[in-house]
Amino acid sequence: MQTRAPLLVGRDAELVELTRALSGARAGRGGSANLVGEAGIGKSRLAAMIAGRAFDTGMRVLRGRGSAIGPMVPFRPLAEALLSLFRGGESFADSELGPYRPALGRLIPEWGGDAPASPASLVVLAEAVLRLLAVAGRDRGCLLVLEDLHDADAETLAVVEYLTDNLEFQPIMLLATIRSEPGAALDLARAGEQRRTSRLLELRRLDRTQVRAMAASCLEIPAPDVVDDVVQRLWADSAGNPFVVEELLHGMVNSGLLVPSEEGWQVVGALRTEVPAAVARSIANRTDRLGPQGRMVLSVAAVLGHRFPLSVVREVADIDDRGLLSHLHAGVAAQLVTPDEPAPDWYAFRHPLTAEALLSQLTPLDRAELSSKAADAVLELHPELPGHWCQLVASLRLDAGEDAAAGRLFAEAGRRALRDGAAGSAITLLDKANRLLTRRLDAGIRADILESLLPALAEAGHFDRAFQLAGKLADLDGDGLDARRRAALHTRLAKVAYLAGRSADGAEQVAAARALLGPLPSDEDTARVDVVAAYVEMDMPRPDRLIRAEELALRAVAAAERSEQPVVACEAWELLGIITREHDISRAVECLERARQLGEQHQLPLQRAYAVMRLAGIDWLSTSDTLSLERAREEALRIGAITMAYNADAILALHTVLGGDFSLAAERIDACAESATRLQLGSMVRYTLMAKATLAGHQGRRREMDDALAEFRQWGGEKSQEMPLSVGLARVFCALLEENRPLALRELAEALAFETATPTTFHLAGRHGLDLLLGVLDRRYDWSHYREVADTPAGRMRWNLQFTELAAAVLHGRDGDSAQACDAMASAQQAGAAFPLARHLGLRLVAESAHADRWGDPVAWLRRAEEYFHHNTITGAASACRALLRQVGVSVQQRRVGAEQVPTALRSLGVTVREYDVFRLLVDRLGNKAIATRLHISPRTVEKHVASLIAKTQQPDREALSTYASAILAP
Repeated sequence: MQTRAPLLVGRDAELVELTRALSGARAGRGGSANLVGEAGIGKSRLAAMIAGRAFDTGMRVLRGRGSAIGPMVPFRPLAEALLSLFRGGESFADSELGPYRPALGRLIPEWGGDAPASPASLVVLAEAVLRLLAVAGRDRGCLLVLEDLHDADAETLAVVEYLTDNLEFQPIMLLATIRSEPGAALDLARAGEQRRTSRLLELRRLDRTQVRAMAASCLEIPAPDVVDDVVQRLWADSAGNPFVVEELLHGMVNSGLLVPSEEGWQVVGALRTEVPAAVARSIANRTDRLGPQGRMVLSVAAVLGHRFPLSVVREVADIDDRGLLSHLHAGVAAQLVTPDEPAPDWYAFRHPLTAEALLSQLTPLDRAELSSKAADAVLELHPELPGHWCQLVASLRLDAGEDAAAGRLFAEAGRRALRDGAAGSAITLLDKANRLLTRRLDAGIRADILESLLPALAEAGHFDRAFQLAGKLADLDGDGLDARRRAALHTRLAKVAYLAGRSADGAEQVAAARALLGPLPSDEDTARVDVVAAYVEMDMPRPDRLIRAEELALRAVAAAERSEQPVVACEAWELLGIITREHDISRAVECLERARQLGEQHQLPLQRAYAVMRLAGIDWLSTSDTLSLERAREEALRIGAITMAYNADAILALHTVLGGDFSLAAERIDACAESATRLQLGSMVRYTLMAKATLAGHQGRRREMDDALAEFRQWGGEKSQEMPLSVGLARVFCALLEENRPLALRELAEALAFETATPTTFHLAGRHGLDLLLGVLDRRYDWSHYREVADTPAGRMRWNLQFTELAAAVLHGRDGDSAQACDAMASAQQAGAAFPLARHLGLRLVAESAHADRWGDPVAWLRRAEEYFHHNTITGAASACRALLRQVGVSVQQRRVGAEQVPTALRSLGVTVREYDVFRLLVDRLGNKAIATRLHISPRTVEKHVASLIAKTQQPDREALSTYASAILAP
């Protein structure tokens, strides 16, 4: 007889579906499946069968499982699975994983050396795992098996959810086993089924026929030969649970109720088994045969959990190595325990029900005593309680009834989890500590817990829960807690409010902290409060927010440096650099250089990288040179700062748009947007969508621009700092290229009004350049306004400089100073050399004024601009240049290129390029005069084109023609 059925019974449909999924993964069409069912239903056995098939076909197979040792251990299933990649000496080149290699240091210790001081987000880690699995499975496919996902931590589930949503085009199959008990893992599986990103395969209990087949497989006889009474008893008492079927059958054989004979297996006496007592009795009988000391060893092991370390069992059971191994070997032979890889000195029970059955045999007093001894043994072996040991001892102290000690340990484990970036586990542990540590304990302990719990909740996005804890701060106020500690807690809550975008709540908490600190706070306290207050002030909706934030940041810098708080000082110096950039570039550089030096001096790689990135941004704004920005990006990649690297990518994408390389810009924007969207980096998504709208606007493609801006609004763009850029760089330019100057002026006024109400740290939206030029051209601005704008650092940024110099040229020409006007024009052309579209648009805008005031060479400028716009199929601006040339008496060659832009349906009717220009404007139902103004032709010509279009399209009248145009040109 075999104690485990050699054949898989009752799972044919699941096998077919999972085998098909394996084939899909090998072909690059990955997916996810969750095996769900009660304990003992056969999830692990089915997963093992699929893993065997995957291995037989040459796929890479990785396995990990959730841990039931006390509290959850962050990332254990993933770490176990990924570590198996390297036991055979497998290596991966840096180029294969790029910046994601440092992020994987949280799971693969060998790769953690260069990780940033602050942990990467869970989304970045999930993306890193996805890429590693894709590399591991290239050319042959990869199967990732995660067992007992119901015992996994919140961080592991977050990574699994991300993988599930992004496997479709990867050579990866994810297979998880989950108990059908209420919990986060089961919710995750059901959500994936609803989104159709994964399959939920719920394993049902076996029916009577399948129970017979399973018993026959164990007894190694044909199914019809199994005694009917045995089948009836197995089916009734097991309720179709395969594990219980096996245990019951094993108990029948060992107790002599079912014996082999020449006629086959025969029942001796009456079958008297019960479920689940029968299973517990079976396990008890098998442990009894190990003797008192063997039973003690397994009881100690059960107290430690489903998995257990031999070193602790040996200490608690007071047994030597030889005796311990002897009992373990006996337990293995009895199908109770098994070696648990990858750790050589760890074992595990073959099934969680085994440990539960053993614990049920202990009295509460015995269990508490063993738990206390086990906790003492762990402390003796690992005094510092590194890694998961702290959580294990906390759980043991709780089982021993030592609530106060357990609470302190859970609090420490929670703080460690937060430092490791496992916010979900930190919240679970700190909450448990909160419940255990009652008000009778020292208020300082509860303050410690809150001080860790607040940032943990913020990191996990549980802002409402964090603010619910504000009441806890009020409780502590009456418990004699030191005022500085209470102020520190209010400061923490203010930082949470800033991260949540609740500036008013943040200001309220800052005020509470200041009140507690009194009129003469220490430098240490001042620095911590002021730097948070400065960031909160940045988000306050008032015109003087930048001024007030700068004052706070300056005070924080001074206090932080006096009290030797380098991290706070770096944050304050960086904020000062951002704020002062608009009115004093050299001062901004000094601030950021100071932050960079502090980062280097105190070995703060993340803070240093942020300062370097800000410095590179200033260099780009000043010169349009991207070399320092690309170097900063490389440094961010080297330390694994993914978000920072994507920030550089987004700026480089916008630079490519402004530089006129539209095809490369589209590629860069799409690549950056895809990654930012996948990682849910909201501000980065908004920036790339703004760049995408700018790309369309600079090509005169209004529909594409509007589509990008609609998506921009869906990501909260209407109230973001990127909003003025989306108007000034996209909508305004599109209107100017359409020769719709009034619309451009209205759009620009909207952007500037937003900036006035909510000052921004972006400076390219038009206030310091394009608005000045347009205002000078229509005589709204004179030299006084010019000096207000041109003398600012923002006005000297290279993008803005081309427009301020053009404005100066117009003003000089208007004053009759042709030489100065030409010099300013030359400076504008030099500044605009990096921005070809803006440069040629400037030529077109200034040419009319230059011709009227008789300076420069407006004819040559218009010819150059017309050639550029024509080559880039920007028909409105090209037509305007040709019309202006005709107005000054210059003959212009008729352009017929552009017929390819006319839709096939219209070309087949004989519609010309010029008629198509009119046809497009009929969508907005403009009159002849408005169309003529837009196209720089006469109303009479428009009338002729409309009449021709009515005849060619066979429409009854102009109104019908406009409706027809709307239908033809609908996106």
